[in-house]
Order: sequence, then structure tokens, then C-alpha cells
Amino acid sequence: MKKTVNLLREFSIPLIAGVLTALIWANVDPHSYHEVIHHKWIGNIDLHFIANDIIMVFFFGIAAVEITQSVLPGGDLNPIKKAINPLFATLGGVTGPIAVYFLLNALIGDPAYSNGWGIPTATDIALAWLIARFVFGSKHPAVSFLLLLAIVDDAIGLGIIAIFYPDPNNPVQPIFLLFTVAGMIVAFILQKMKVKNYWPYIIVGGILSWIGLFKAHIHPALALVFIIPFLPHAAREKEHIFEEDLEDHSPLSQFEHEWKAFVDFGLFVFGLTNAGVEFSAIGAVTWIVFLALFVGKTVGISLFAWLGEKMGFPLPSGMAHKDVFLVGVIAGLGLTVALFVAGAAFTDPLIQGAAKMGAVFSAVIALIAIILGRVLNIKRINEIENQKSKA
Repeated sequence: MKKTVNLLREFSIPLIAGVLTALIWANVDPHSYHEVIHHKWIGNIDLHFIANDIIMVFFFGIAAVEITQSVLPGGDLNPIKKAINPLFATLGGVTGPIAVYFLLNALIGDPAYSNGWGIPTATDIALAWLIARFVFGSKHPAVSFLLLLAIVDDAIGLGIIAIFYPDPNNPVQPIFLLFTVAGMIVAFILQKMKVKNYWPYIIVGGILSWIGLFKAHIHPALALVFIIPFLPHAAREKEHIFEEDLEDHSPLSQFEHEWKAFVDFGLFVFGLTNAGVEFSAIGAVTWIVFLALFVGKTVGISLFAWLGEKMGFPLPSGMAHKDVFLVGVIAGLGLTVALFVAGAAFTDPLIQGAAKMGAVFSAVIALIAIILGRVLNIKRINEIENQKSKA
């Protein structure tokens, strides 16, 4: 049973199942779908609120753990000099999709779509990691390159959500952010008191942060992003992203270990509530979002990685330009975060639905990447090692 559960989590089956269930249900019986999704259980609390304002709090909290661990000594972003080229590529992975989005919107879109530029900026870390391991092999340097890139562009994505996508129906009220500041102060005090249990940080600091963002009309899903960096952590990171250090029992590591399963399976509810789009909603913005992810990420990452090389910051040892090109393709998998931003970017349900469909279609990039891996004759690092051992 444990192996089955871990397999479901590793292959993002709950998220994919939620997306597929939502698509089928919304197109077979849209009335019952929307009736269930938007049914008010207690007050204004419905499944959509539970998914976007509660489950996603922990989703972005786990992302914040990965970012925090990656900048520790021994982490993938420390020292910064070894991450310079991936960081260049990340810049391209954010600006490329934005440029392609605005260009396509000017050519085939509508001014009403302009606010959707942030949708293609981030990468679905879990899905991208899964496909990269399948295409390159688990030990290929391209996998670490992609994860570095995905972590940083998701961090940028968090900033974009917080700054550019507040609730359009409720103007931002910055005064309430004092609650979030208070939550951070509480977390800081707990850290200085050497509190070795993460619960006080989450319950006191996290709730204050959530209330502050909610009242300020900034998406409360980001609440734990402001608290997680204060959790006590190991002095040195020993593992890569998504690799669990069994010897690390710090509050930061324990939080990730104990909430990762909740997030992985909670993504079923997120997919169910956010991907229920009728195929009739497909429009110009669908293809703008999809192409901004596919073309924008591929071109932007490839170009900026090349510019980084020219400026004296080489690619990681063992990586070729065709590897970088394929990393760019895989980074176009924007499913989870793209769906989330699409829900925040548009209030018009028709435009929102069409934009979400573009995010859903980005899952097709996984198949494209696998095919390109064969066409480009990408050698899995395990295969290379096996060939060497046989020789």
C-alpha cells in the first residue's frame, strides 16, 4: 500500500486525475459540476475556496521549503556562482513567455486578454521533474538544471501573483498586511527562542499571515511563503530537490515530510475545482497561453542560456545545447501554477475558462518532450554509464 501511494504521488496521479475528472464532468453534465463545486458548505466556504485558499497555502508552503533548502550551504542554489547559467535561463524562461504572450495577443488576441501575461511564467515543478527524469535519466545534469530553473521561476511566479493579481473585485487594503508582518515577527521570535516544533510557527504565524493577506485582498494562498523561511533548518543541505534527507529532523524538513502527502493528494481537489472547463470555451486566448508556454519557454531558456555562456558562465558539465533546448520544452509544463494564475487573472468566466484550457493543454508538452528526446538522440545518463561499464 505504501509503495502504491508513493507511486501515485511521484507521478502526480492525483492532480492529473482531478484535471481529467473535471474536464469530463464539466462537459458531460456542466450543471451538476458547477452545483457541486460552488455549493456553500459553511457560510461562503465551497470546494473552490478549500482548494485555492487552503490546499494551495500548503502547496506554496512546500515550494517555499524547496526554495529555502536550495539556498542553504550545499543546496542547488549555493554558492550562487554555480547557478549563474541556470539563473540566466530562468530570466529567459520568464521574459520569453511574457513576450510571446503579448506578441500573439497583439496579432490574434484581444485587449481583454492582456491581464493574462503572468499565466505562462511559472513551471509545474513536479511534472517537469518527472518528465525530465524520464527523458534524461535520473543522473543527468539537465535534471538539476531544470529544477534550479523551475524553483526560481516559481519564486518569481509567487511574486507576480502577490503583486499583479490581487482580487479585482476588492481593491487592495495594505493596512491589513500588518497582520502578515505580525505573523513574521512571531515566527522570528519563535526561531530565536529555538522552538523545535513547526506547529507554533504554522498555527500562530501562518494564521496571522493568512488573515493579513485575506483582509488585504491579496491571495491568501501565499500565507506560508512569509513564514516558512523562519523554520529552523539543518546547517547544510545534503540532498537535491525532491530528495528526502532521512537524517534531517529539523522543523523545516519535518514540515515538508508531513505535509507533502496532503498536498500531493489535495491537488486532486485543486484539479477538480479549477480545470472544469467546457470545450466550447476554447478560444484565441487558449492558444496564446499554450504557445506562450511552449514557444516562449523553449526560445527564452535556450537564448538566455546561450547568452550566459557568451558572458563567461558555462553550462553545467555534461550538458549540450540540445539538452538546454529540451529543458526549455519541458519547462513549458505550466499546468498547476498556470491554472492558479488563470483563475486570478480573469473575472470573465468565458475568458478565464479559455485561458485555463490553454494551461491544461500544456500537459501535451510532456509527450512532445518525450518524442523530441528520441528525435534529438538524447542519451539517458544511465544508458551512458551502462555502456561505459560494458566497455
